[in-house]
Amino acid sequence: MIKLCHIDDIPEDSSKGFEYNDHSLFAVKKDGQLFIYKNSCPHLGVELNWQEDQFLDIDNTLIQCSTHGALFIIEDGQCVAGPCLGEQLQTISYTIEDGMVTVSSL
Repeated sequence: MIKLCHIDDIPEDSSKGFEYNDHSLFAVKKDGQLFIYKNSCPHLGVELNWQEDQFLDIDNTLIQCSTHGALFIIEDGQCVAGPCLGEQLQTISYTIEDGMVTVSSL
């Protein structure tokens, strides 16, 4: 089990990146729900963020790839615009216990 952070460390309508060994992930909190994905664009395999913890578009409504601007739905990681249209981000399963966000495997 890998503890990422406390749920309150991720503000509403924002994102936060995490590094663990050679793994890069990110979490997005929207409408009180948390969504965690592998930090890898399905198009080129590059990391999505353009700055630390910056994974969302200017309106904080979609996940955006900094390399080529692909847009992904926050709730399911589905690509809705860009060269990877129809592909999907890799979801990471997690649990929350006593407010701590934990992933079981990467």
